[in-house]
Amino acid sequence: MTATHAFWLAGRQATGTETFDVHNSYDGRLVGTVAVPTEAQVEEAVAAAHAVVDEFAATPAHVRAKALNHVADRLLERTEELARLISAENGKPVKWARGEVGRAVSVFRFAAEEARRWNSGEAQRLDTDQGGQGRLALTRRIPKGVVLGIAPFNFPLNLSAHKVAPAIAVGAPIILKPAPATPISSLVLGELLAETDLPAGSWSVLTVPNDRMPALVQDERLPVISFTGSDKVGYAIMDSVPRKHCTLELGGNGAAVVLADYAGDADLDWAANRIATFSNYQGGQSCISVQRVIADAAVYDRLVPKVVAAVEAQVTGDPSDSATDVGPLVSEDAAKRVESWVDEAVSAGASLLAGGKRDGATYAPTVLADVPDDVTISCEEVFGPVLTLKKVDGEEAAFAEVNSSKYGLQAGVFTHDLHTAFRAHRALEVGGVVIGDVPSYRADQMPYGGAKQSGVGREGVRYAMDDYTYERVLVLTGLTL
Repeated sequence: MTATHAFWLAGRQATGTETFDVHNSYDGRLVGTVAVPTEAQVEEAVAAAHAVVDEFAATPAHVRAKALNHVADRLLERTEELARLISAENGKPVKWARGEVGRAVSVFRFAAEEARRWNSGEAQRLDTDQGGQGRLALTRRIPKGVVLGIAPFNFPLNLSAHKVAPAIAVGAPIILKPAPATPISSLVLGELLAETDLPAGSWSVLTVPNDRMPALVQDERLPVISFTGSDKVGYAIMDSVPRKHCTLELGGNGAAVVLADYAGDADLDWAANRIATFSNYQGGQSCISVQRVIADAAVYDRLVPKVVAAVEAQVTGDPSDSATDVGPLVSEDAAKRVESWVDEAVSAGASLLAGGKRDGATYAPTVLADVPDDVTISCEEVFGPVLTLKKVDGEEAAFAEVNSSKYGLQAGVFTHDLHTAFRAHRALEVGGVVIGDVPSYRADQMPYGGAKQSGVGREGVRYAMDDYTYERVLVLTGLTL
């Protein structure tokens, strides 16, 4: 019989009166049973976090940095265990899950480094104007209060790390709410936090069902919300709490542009392999997976067969097998949705060049060409292993096609021309432009977020720390400067 996984309430383990089961989407096996907090326990966690705001903000930097480094070290020690858990929870191939654990290690290390140099303050002479003679301003950043971090299922450990680590680094209490499909990874993160000397109440991991989240979102004692997920849910959250600070990472339909100068055989092989890999990694369930390939007419006909061959070479199967490239989606319902979108596109005239078949929760890596602009898969985020191919004439048309989307998270541009790279950076309405690669590249220390309906605010440790804090100025008077 599987033991019930407790949640973490103000730094200690607790169980409620209800539970739910987590199943592996590939074979249906039970991964674990998870306890659900009662409303009274949620209130206890919120009250504890609110009560410790001042104490945690005053915690010495070395204490926070030591805790963050401890978590990083323990994550590294438990890499294989956590990779297997992530793979079991959401169907991610274990080779990609190992990479996720490694990234979470880096996030906590970066946060430890930032905690040590954070908030030293910026001094500014005010005697540049006569009225400021003898005055000096010292500006520091102060936590806004408790952070409510809402994590998604696709990177259950690393995106939880992106909520928790920056909060600890600035001394802001955090309540982490993991996705119902993948809560156990976050609960293990709670185990590691419990091994530190952080103040009681400074963190909780609450496995609250989605239908009970509105009350938590609207609680005035939680002034900061960091959410990663769909644009529909993200903007509904922001609209429901107009006076709160919301950081929303809401996904997109990432474009990879291949321009005319990227014409060598080695160039196109590289582009095709990167496109195939990163349209299908995580089962396509990444906000920056390749969904749209936009190729100049000068290279399109040579690129297409290379992309198709590279996609068909992706190994689909059991995510626990290290040889597997593409596992199942998070659920059979998710795979059925992807199937319906592909079927709609094909019925509307799109050409199916590869894939297009579903087996339970697994959807075969799929390539579509000649896709009408008005079908769902052209307009929305597919969040599955599907890419579309489109031929354009010239750089201007390619960039216009990228910008035709309502989303704007990241874009990749395959070019060797430095001037083109800078034009892309200016022209593309996205949060990040990756030159010589797909849009799927993300370094966890860089600012990460989108434009348009891809969200507001930025993740990336130092940038999230900015989001969780505000500037407070101290003016000193009567000084000899």
